[in-house]
Amino acid sequence: MDIEIIAVGGYNEVGRNMSAVRCGKEIVIFDMGLRLDQMMIHEDAEVENMHSLDLIKIGAIPDDTLMNSVEGTVKAIVCSHGHLDHIGAIPKLAHRYNAPIIATPYATELIRQQISGEQKFGVNNKLFALKPGQRYTISQHLVLEFVRTQHSIIDTVTPVLHTPHGAIVYACDFKLDRTPVIGEPPDFARFRQIGKEGVLALIVESTYIDRPGRCPSERMARNLVRDVITSYEDDKNAIIVSTFSSHIARVKTIAECAHEIGRKPVLLGRSMEKYSVTAEQMKLVSLPPDTSVFGNRRTVDRTLRRIMKAGKEKFLPIITGHQGEPGSILTRLALGDTPYQIAKGDKILFSANVIPNPMNYGQRYMVEAHLKMAGARLFPDLHVSGHAYREDHYEFISMLNPQHIVPAHGNIKMTAAYAEFAADLGYTLGNDVHVMQNGQRLIIN
Repeated sequence: MDIEIIAVGGYNEVGRNMSAVRCGKEIVIFDMGLRLDQMMIHEDAEVENMHSLDLIKIGAIPDDTLMNSVEGTVKAIVCSHGHLDHIGAIPKLAHRYNAPIIATPYATELIRQQISGEQKFGVNNKLFALKPGQRYTISQHLVLEFVRTQHSIIDTVTPVLHTPHGAIVYACDFKLDRTPVIGEPPDFARFRQIGKEGVLALIVESTYIDRPGRCPSERMARNLVRDVITSYEDDKNAIIVSTFSSHIARVKTIAECAHEIGRKPVLLGRSMEKYSVTAEQMKLVSLPPDTSVFGNRRTVDRTLRRIMKAGKEKFLPIITGHQGEPGSILTRLALGDTPYQIAKGDKILFSANVIPNPMNYGQRYMVEAHLKMAGARLFPDLHVSGHAYREDHYEFISMLNPQHIVPAHGNIKMTAAYAEFAADLGYTLGNDVHVMQNGQRLIIN
C-alpha cells in the first residue's frame, strides 16, 4: 500500500490549510481553510455568494482541483479545530467529496453554522463530532484518533491517522501548554505511546519554529491582562480590550477582570457573538453573569450610544479589530464612525499579536495613529501565542520519533527553517524531512 502526502494548501503561506493523505486507493483530507488576508484585499467580495473557482483564483481558498488527478476515493474530511484558516473553505469545497466531515464538537458546531450561511453550494456532507481521546473507523485499513492538545481556540486536537504502515500525525496547530485556562493539558502520555507504536510521518506546523525557547502558557497572558486591567480599578476613563473573538479562554479572562473591578463586560461584534455564545451554549465556558453580547451592527451602535450616556467607567467593551480590519469595531471607533467617542486618557488594550503580513501591519498602524491622535493610551502585546516554539517542537518530535517530517502551515521561509531545525535532530532534507509547496505530492517509502 502506497502512502502519499498531497500538499493542497498552506505550504506557500500561513492560511488556507489543506493536506491530503492517500493510503492505497483511500484518501483522507485534513482541513479546508481560508486565507484571511486575501479576503481583506478583496473587501467587497461577498464570499457566501462566490463560486469556489473564483475564490481559488484570488488565492482565498485551497486549489483542490489538484485532487482530480489523485487516484482514489476521499473517505473523510478531518478538521483539527475551529479557526477559519482550517475550516473556512468547507462550504465551498466539501460538497465535491462524498465523505463525512469529522471534527471536535465545538468545531463541528462552527462548521454547521458556516454551512447554513452558504448561498452558492448545497453542502450535504454528514457532520460527525469526535471528542478528544475517541476513535473513528474510516475503513478496514484506516482508523482516525483525536489526541487532546492546546491552542488559541478551545476543543483543539491533533488528529492521528492509523494506517497499516504506521501513524500519520497531523499537528497543525498546537502548543504544549501544561497550565491552560480552559480544558486540560495535552495528552502527553498518549503522544508518547503513539511514538512507541510507530509514527510513519508527522505533518507539522512551522509557523514559529524560529522563536527560541518554549511558548508561554495561557496563564501568562491571563496574568498580563489582569495586571493591566485591575490596576485601573478607580479610573474614570474608558477601558477597551480587543482580542481574537475565537480565543474563548482570553475572552473569559478579560470578562472576569472587568467584573472584578466593577465594570460590566460587553462583547461586541458578529464573530465575538458567534464564538462566545456557541461556547456558552455548549457549556464549554462560563462567563460572568453580567456579561452581555451584541453582534448586529445596528445593535452594537445602539449599545455604544447607551454606554456613552450611562458613563464609560461602568463598562468594559471587548471588541474585534486588533488587526485594523476595515469595518471592524475598533477601526470604526478609531475613525470616529460610531456613537462612542474616544477621549484623552481612554485606554485601549491589545490582547493579540499582529498576524505577520504587510497588510495587517499597515492597517494596525493606521488604527493606532488615529487612536493616539484622539488621546488614547495604548497597551500592546498583552498576549501569548497559540503556536509551538522551537523547544516545544523538540519535545514533540522526541515524543513521537517520526520516520518522516513534512513541515506545513507556513511560507517557504518557515518550512525551510523547520527543515534546518530537523537536520539538527538527525533528519536529512529530501530523505526523511520534506519541504513541500502547494500542488506537490510525496510518496512516503
